[in-house]
Amino acid sequence: MQKIDLTSWNRTLHYQIFRNCVQPQYCVTFELDVTHFLKMTRKQNYSFTFSLVFAVSKCANQIEEFRYRFVEGEPVIFDRINTAFTYLDKETELFKVVNVEMTDTLEEYVALATEKVRAQKEYFTGPLGNDVFQFSAFPWVTYTHISHTDSGNKDNATPLFDWGKYYEKDGKTMLPFSVQVHHSFVDGIHIGKLAYKLQQSLDCSHEL
Repeated sequence: MQKIDLTSWNRTLHYQIFRNCVQPQYCVTFELDVTHFLKMTRKQNYSFTFSLVFAVSKCANQIEEFRYRFVEGEPVIFDRINTAFTYLDKETELFKVVNVEMTDTLEEYVALATEKVRAQKEYFTGPLGNDVFQFSAFPWVTYTHISHTDSGNKDNATPLFDWGKYYEKDGKTMLPFSVQVHHSFVDGIHIGKLAYKLQQSLDCSHEL
């Protein structure tokens, strides 16, 4: 973690403008082509959820703006961001939040996530740290828009990623995907970079 020097940071003006907004977080939804990615996960017998969390986190870690956070009210940047995702208990229909460290390969991540999910009995293990990307799958509906509960914490800069039910369109498998970010750190162009990187990664999923 490294503190940001506001006297030399090229984003200081934009940061300060959005820092004082009543609602500085915003959400964008778009579609991803998961045709090849889905085939890969089925061939390898990998969880689609764990695999997508890894793919998104790998791409987001490569974009500096997605690693900015607030610590004690001041902007910082982390070297590497880990993951936290919701996982549904089919018997109780209640979800638990599972923290999984980011790994270097998809195979390692799927194995670690599987182990963590099985071992964790509690629904919540405590407040999430700053150094995570949050994920919450919504696989029952193919949505075109999603909103989130608002804790009122304007310093919550943790990106939140969601996806809905995938569906067939023109011979492809499409997935609605959403990104919520803090505008002090992330602009539309950065979400665009993520969308581009992520689609490339999903198309070449054998390289994950």
